[in-house]
Amino acid sequence: MTRVDFYTSAKDKLGTACLLSAKALAQGLKVTILTPDHETSRKLDEMLWRIPQTGFIPHCMATDPLAAETPVLIDEDGKNPLQDEVLLNLGRHAPPSFSRFRRLVEIIGEEEEDIRAGRERYRFYRDRGYETHHHKLNGGDEA
Repeated sequence: MTRVDFYTSAKDKLGTACLLSAKALAQGLKVTILTPDHETSRKLDEMLWRIPQTGFIPHCMATDPLAAETPVLIDEDGKNPLQDEVLLNLGRHAPPSFSRFRRLVEIIGEEEEDIRAGRERYRFYRDRGYETHHHKLNGGDEA
């Protein structure tokens, strides 16, 4: 069954996504980052080229011809995932097909609307019997 981890109080959701992707990649895991829109995907793409400071995270869009060979994918719809290890959700709704992943990571920002949507997703997963874990981020968003 999918393990669901909530990272809350993220001052910078995209920066947190980059850090968590780097951690998963260092553990040999493949990551799909589900974004809510094209603008978020574009910003995330730029950040993944610069983080960590001593390198970059190999990534591409899920629609890219090299997606099957790339360890970190940026996906805007989540309908046809190419891997089943880690799904990182930046949206406000439970992702489609989340249950096929071994791990789902939910990043919750500090905005009231984001917190409310995160609580709804938490109840959604809990009510369906998913194992949920909570990680409160500190001021620097060290994940």
